[in-house]
Amino acid sequence: MKILQIIDSLGTGGAEKLLTDLVPILNQKGMTVDILLLNGENTPFYKELISSQTCRIFSLGSSFYNPFYIIKIMSYLKKYDIIHVHLFPAQYYAVLAKLLTYSKCKLIFTEHSTGNKRMAKWYFKGIESFIYSKYDKVVGITQEVCDILNVKLNIPKSKIVKIENGINMEKIANTLAYNRSSFNYSIDSKLLIMVAGFREQKDQDTVIRTLLELPQTYKLLLVGDGQRRHQLESLVNKLELGDRVNFLGVRSDVYSLIKMSDIAVLSSHWEGFGLAAAEAMACGIPVLASNVPGLAQVVEGGGMLFEKTDILDLAEKILKLENQQFYMQQVKKGLEKAQTYSINQMVDKTIDLYNNICIS
Repeated sequence: MKILQIIDSLGTGGAEKLLTDLVPILNQKGMTVDILLLNGENTPFYKELISSQTCRIFSLGSSFYNPFYIIKIMSYLKKYDIIHVHLFPAQYYAVLAKLLTYSKCKLIFTEHSTGNKRMAKWYFKGIESFIYSKYDKVVGITQEVCDILNVKLNIPKSKIVKIENGINMEKIANTLAYNRSSFNYSIDSKLLIMVAGFREQKDQDTVIRTLLELPQTYKLLLVGDGQRRHQLESLVNKLELGDRVNFLGVRSDVYSLIKMSDIAVLSSHWEGFGLAAAEAMACGIPVLASNVPGLAQVVEGGGMLFEKTDILDLAEKILKLENQQFYMQQVKKGLEKAQTYSINQMVDKTIDLYNNICIS
């Protein structure tokens, strides 16, 4: 069985991190899984996969929105039994390529978000329904995502499969924390960390503004990059927080950074799953996350939720963690919750999906 994973890029994001962890394990279990990127930028995740020597990575170019990619994808369809697609616009390109080639390969799409804005617009809804209908199976990463696909796009429940994201517990356990002095932080500093792309979906703004409600000892590490970086840097300068916010860019050493930190925050306007929150729980630090669908269910019972964009609520919950007994209780709850997201369960469910779709 030959599988091709198509995704926009291997930049910063939960879907990209997921493939970086998942594909090598699938190949180790005897499957043949390759990756096709719309944008083949040489990112940390790209370098990590190349260095693992566990899969082949192909690239169509150096951009995302290029209609000629449809023609390029056509040549790949006949080489694989299953095409597993992630994110937009790869989602559209793969369907159009298959329609133009009459290929018999099976198509799977994983919906990673509850906030697909296209399905909420009447002039897009028909197109969305058509594109999703051409996939043999649609994977939802939480029950909330599955429900939205069924209700808003009328995708039959028989076509939807729930496979929750998984985290590599072994890799996290074997990762050591950085010495904070290497980043010029003292042992007295309280380090907050947020790992997320700088895009509209994420809400680093709220975490930055929350620093104004916290003592000077609290510092913020922002891991990621994206089109909103300039806006966030401008906000930091406007609030005169340059000495308390550290932009670390896209990193492949995220687990060491998380373990060095005191508290992880994932502030989002919407979220499908929130892989960064699950990973932070597994790293053994308390997690605070926005109370939005998808993310709330991942963190609930293992971390603390604050109301979306509510600076005072977030600050109050951060300060509550200064109680060491309460802090350790949150660490324990997070570690226990993280165990339910082991990547082994995800791998088994993914292999079952591939086997079942090939014989259907």
